[in-house]
Amino acid sequence: MPRLLAPLLVFLLTLASLPGHAQGNGVEAVVYNAVDRFLATQTQGLPGRVSSSIGTLDPRTQLTPCPAVEAFLPNGARLWGRSTVGVRCNAPAGWTVFVPVTVSVMGNYLVSARPLAPNQPLQAADVALASGDLATLPAGVVTDTGQLVGKSLRNAIAAGQPIRADQLIAPLVVRQGQPVKLVSQGAGFSVSAEGTALSNAAEGQPAQVRTANGQTVSGTARAGGIVEVSF
Repeated sequence: MPRLLAPLLVFLLTLASLPGHAQGNGVEAVVYNAVDRFLATQTQGLPGRVSSSIGTLDPRTQLTPCPAVEAFLPNGARLWGRSTVGVRCNAPAGWTVFVPVTVSVMGNYLVSARPLAPNQPLQAADVALASGDLATLPAGVVTDTGQLVGKSLRNAIAAGQPIRADQLIAPLVVRQGQPVKLVSQGAGFSVSAEGTALSNAAEGQPAQVRTANGQTVSGTARAGGIVEVSF
């Protein structure tokens, strides 16, 4: 008899050690399954290798059986790092619960290979590739060297620091005080005039220009000292 009881005891101890929602049954199991399916669908487009884990409901939560549940992302939440997924019951006497989740995204990102000065045009030798959980890094971390081409840094950064998109400055195509050409095109017409830039602007940024008669106009900066104006 002891020989038969031993395997059963091991099985019961193993079952007791599983996470709470692994043992869930009934409506709680339905909630966890809905969250699991939601995570699988919503994280498909994320970069890198995605993994996720589901936390447990508050043990005091009491849920009545529900014929149809729906998982959703609460306002302001995103499936990145520590987050929350909501599950609502669509029955007339419905309920809503929120389940903690953690989403990890393992991938490559760029760090400074050495201390970098502000306004220094970036080159491939200035950065190095690092790997880690992107969800734990600052927002907007750069993952592709193509994002650095022709750009410089807004501020100095130390060696080994992740490079963020908001730290990058595109090269100026229009500088304050520079003579520029104002160009306006429309259906069946094209007009150009000369002016003086009143502000600095990178490609695609707004720029203000003073015309020869003293009028101030706004347009979009383009390469070659051109400002496009729409009427």
